[in-house]
Amino acid sequence: MQPITSCNISSLAVYTPNASNPWNEQKVNHVFRRLGYGATKTQINAALAQTPSAFIDSLVDTAIATMPTAAPSWANTSYYDFVNAGLDPDEQIQNAHYEWRIQAFDNLLNNGLKGRMTLFWSNHFVTELDAYYCSSYLYEYYNVLQTHALGNFEQFVRDIGLTNAMLVYLNGYQNQSYGNDESSINENYARELYELFTLGENNGYTQQDIVETSKALTGWNHATNFCEDISFNAVSFYSNDKTIFNQTDNFDYQGVITNLFTQKAPLIAQFICEKLYKYFVSPTVNDTVVSAMATTFITDFNIANVLRTLFKSEHFFDETAIGTQIKSPYDLSNNFIKTIGITITTEYKEGLFYLNGLAGQEIFQPVDVAGWQGDHDWINSSTLTGRWQTIEYLVWNMWNNENELLRTLAIEASNNSNDPYVVAKSIIDRFVPKELHTLTDYDIATDVFKHDVPQNYYDNGYWDLTWGSVPYQVVLLLLHLIKMPEFQLK
Repeated sequence: MQPITSCNISSLAVYTPNASNPWNEQKVNHVFRRLGYGATKTQINAALAQTPSAFIDSLVDTAIATMPTAAPSWANTSYYDFVNAGLDPDEQIQNAHYEWRIQAFDNLLNNGLKGRMTLFWSNHFVTELDAYYCSSYLYEYYNVLQTHALGNFEQFVRDIGLTNAMLVYLNGYQNQSYGNDESSINENYARELYELFTLGENNGYTQQDIVETSKALTGWNHATNFCEDISFNAVSFYSNDKTIFNQTDNFDYQGVITNLFTQKAPLIAQFICEKLYKYFVSPTVNDTVVSAMATTFITDFNIANVLRTLFKSEHFFDETAIGTQIKSPYDLSNNFIKTIGITITTEYKEGLFYLNGLAGQEIFQPVDVAGWQGDHDWINSSTLTGRWQTIEYLVWNMWNNENELLRTLAIEASNNSNDPYVVAKSIIDRFVPKELHTLTDYDIATDVFKHDVPQNYYDNGYWDLTWGSVPYQVVLLLLHLIKMPEFQLK
């Protein structure tokens, strides 16, 4: 079978609007959906007043300037610290995990590209909370993700592998060699360091490289008690020379990373740029563009720089790049929230944790070490109805608690039109990346929106958006909209 080739042939040249390719609301929404989770009408209008490059710079600069979340009170508290304080350690750890999921949700919703990138890297440098189940480990891991989300990738790789969460999840703490004995050496992290984190499967390394690397990664296994920091124990380090990528030395953990980036930089750059491309542009890769991204990335492995190049490009803004990705569960819920401006209470968040988990995306709990694969994997016969239920949950909560927001949505989207077709189409177009497939689709949606208001009220101009029925009419339209295939795309 021939590989699928990208229809997007635009380059990484900076996008400059012109008459045939204007800077418009559709493109602004494209940016907000891909780099964050959507925007209000006010934010969209503010973006339209900037040049595309200035707008991208503002989003990237804001992400870089966003500091990691402040440490919670339990950030450095171990299991036995809770015990010594007379507290139930299991209950305290469970409460901390709940608190940090709430915090992570807030960061996703409110931190734009920084929140987006933190989630991206949690699905690249995967750990699973159930595997290490320690609140201090969770905070440390999340803090490293935030700290390096747009920073230097090499330093990111160095730091993430020594987090307690990773040392437990990928068995680094079990990787040991007393007296240079090889019987207790664990290859797990060495394998995933190359296969999942830096090079890609079967790309530039051999099984012998993994074996030798695992020897160099020994020693990180000293911990007094559960949920305390794991530190280096020189006694359990394999101190003989190792040969990795045809280089022989007495490599240790830091030496492994230095050797990796020295010997394999082009492969690392290509692998990471392809993954960034799939996440932000399209699951169908344009190899020429990815290679050009890699050329930028390899100069200093600065994540923000390569993203800035991509996001400003003609390629990113090409018509064929818009609406080519399937929303993740959090894309779906958060875009809806951001577009309307719903107030999200703790109760809302609890419900969304549950519903998005059912739909296949649980924060801090990817499906396996390879992470969520995304795109078409998000939708199947089981998850589709769950995705509908998530938005229905938000719609009905809004109807019960903030129903005037529904009227505001209609007024802002349509510029306060009293034409039901214009109102319905304007609302729909706020939520979908491209217009619906046919005009008939808009006609059907307009009929849903009209509800039981007599037709002559529309024909004679009696009806307008001040009518008491309008919020419920918008509810009906939204419940119709979420079943459309276009609503699942971004």
